[in-house]
Order: sequence, then C-alpha cells, then structure tokens
Amino acid sequence: MSSDKRPTFVQSLLAGGVAGTSVDLLFFPIDTIKTRLQSLQGFRVAGGFSGIYKGVGSVVVGSAPGAAAFFSTYETMKKTLPLSEGLAPVKHMISASVAEVAACLIRVPTEVIKTRMQTSTYGALGGSSWAAARLVLANDGFWGFYRGFGITVMREIPFTSLQFPLYELLKLQLSYKLNRKPLYAHEAAACGSIAGGVAAALTTPLDVLKTRVMLDTRVNIQITSPPHPCPKLQDPSKEKLPSLPSRLRTIYITEGPKALFAGVVPRTLWISAGGAVFLGVYEWAVHGLMGI
Repeated sequence: MSSDKRPTFVQSLLAGGVAGTSVDLLFFPIDTIKTRLQSLQGFRVAGGFSGIYKGVGSVVVGSAPGAAAFFSTYETMKKTLPLSEGLAPVKHMISASVAEVAACLIRVPTEVIKTRMQTSTYGALGGSSWAAARLVLANDGFWGFYRGFGITVMREIPFTSLQFPLYELLKLQLSYKLNRKPLYAHEAAACGSIAGGVAAALTTPLDVLKTRVMLDTRVNIQITSPPHPCPKLQDPSKEKLPSLPSRLRTIYITEGPKALFAGVVPRTLWISAGGAVFLGVYEWAVHGLMGI
C-alpha cells in the first residue's frame, strides 16, 4: 500500500479477488500461448493459436479466491511481522512468500486443470474444465490436483521476493518524488508493471519446469493423432515420475539451455501488463473500500 493507513483483512480479501479475476481473464490468451510454447509436444501440436480460451473455466473458479488469499495474507503479515522500517524489504519478502504458499493451496489445482486444457492433454475426453478435473481425479486421485505444488512454490517465492520488494520500493521512490501519498492507481500500476516484468523474466526457467511437471500425467498421449489425440491409460504402478533436478537436466541436455527460457517473451509481457492491471486494480479497489 502507498498510504500509512493499512487495509483490513476483509478489504484486502475483496480487493484481491477483484484484482485477480480481472487480470486472469484479460490476459488468459497470452498465458495459453506461453504454456503451449513451454509444453514438451511443441507449440503447434499443443494447439497453436486455436482455442486460446481453453481452460478458462478453472480460472474463473480459482482466480478470485487465490488472489484474495494472497493479498489478505500479505497485508496481514506486513502488519504483524515485528520488523523495523529499516528492514522493510525483508518484511515484504517474507510477507509475499507466506502469501504465495497460502495462494498456491487454491491456485495449483486450477493451474493443473488449466494447463492440461490449454495443451489438449486429454484430447476429446477433456472437452471442458469439469471433464478435465474428473479425469485428473480418476487417473491420479485427489493429490493429482496438487501435482507441481512444490515447483510452483519454488517458482513463486523467488518471483514474489523480487516483485514485491521492488514494487514497494518503486512506489516509495515515486511518492517521494511526487511528494504525495497515496499514489493514484495508474501510478501504482506502472510500478507493478516494471516489478512484474523484471521478476517474470528472471524466473522463467522455474516456470518452464512448473509447466512440464503439471503436464506430466499418468495418461499416455498419442500426440500424432489429429485433430484431438485420444488418451490411453497406463498402469500407474509401473510409473516413476522423475525428480525436479532430473527434469531440469533432461531439458537442458535434450533441448538445450534455450528451452529453459521458452515462452519468456509472452510471460514477461503477460506479467508486466498483468502486474500493472493486478496491482493497479488492487490499489484502486482497496482505496475505494477504505474511502481514501
């Protein structure tokens, strides 16, 4: 926040829900393109530019609760951590990291469904987000919805540890320069855009790894059968999913270091523009709720 007055838990909850839903729906096509660029089967086979809103149903369900969980936890942690103002960057890093873990509890299941819909992982059987969710449950059980939870947290903590201290620093410097608090929503949005873009570019390899983990399913996809591949179930007892270091090594050796930055342009553009909308809408909404 740009003001000394802090929002309440409920105000952060509501403003975060509005901000999260706005950005996820607005930039969903860019996210789809990024996911397809990062998928193992390649951009064209994963769907190319067609059906760029596939999987949006899961986002509609999970976006507002996930963003609300993040901001309510973030603002609460900022108020309760016993750290001095001289340690403000550390406070923001800890607050954002804890908030991301809370948000991932909601976000990861919707991400699993979304990424598999975006890349047609289940073919014709996964014609909707609900159908894809049923397939995840049938093939992998409840914990299948949390496949990739660890790497998602590993991606988000460095991301937010870069984004939010930089965001708060940029807002502080701009407030000093303008000699005004709070900043207007569009000013906070510009700070959010810069902070998000820098953090997004630097954490792209972790995002590639996250996408690969979530798309690694107990279903053997015959990706050469057009236009929609048909899943063929495997015996789960005969499978052993590779570790994160093994996945990273495989990508590096078989596809080259460039593959670790697959989708870096749409990811950076999406999060830079999305960061402006996300944090700008949050500031606008929370100021409105606080009557500032």
